[in-house]
Amino acid sequence: MDIDAFMANYKQAWETSDEHLLASLFAADGIYRNTPFAEQHGHSAIKEYWQRTKLQKDIKLSYEILARNPEGGIAHWRTTYQVTSEEMFKMWAASSGTNMLARQDGDPLPSLVLDGIATVEFNDAGLCRELRLWWHSKITD
Repeated sequence: MDIDAFMANYKQAWETSDEHLLASLFAADGIYRNTPFAEQHGHSAIKEYWQRTKLQKDIKLSYEILARNPEGGIAHWRTTYQVTSEEMFKMWAASSGTNMLARQDGDPLPSLVLDGIATVEFNDAGLCRELRLWWHSKITD
């Protein structure tokens, strides 16, 4: 696999909330670093983490490959989605460092945009050995 195929499949996995597709991109002992301080090791942990995408709808991901080499590459990515549950909103608020934004009972759940960088390293078999993400998010207007 190369960075182009990886990102195309990553896009599909996110837009369809497919944890099996996502895990298939990784080596059995692969690492998914969703932030610099949080990581999932191996297929089971990656699939469990990916369950949060099932709390999103209208997911759209775009990306641009910034660098590629035989061992991996770097991509700029941008994802938008509608939050579908208070649970997802709380996960986002905690992971984005915003704590909880002021919301009144009955206020609609927000749509979010995440903008980030991914670095991907492949093993000799062409599977992802390590994915590192850095991103920022905001509520869309």
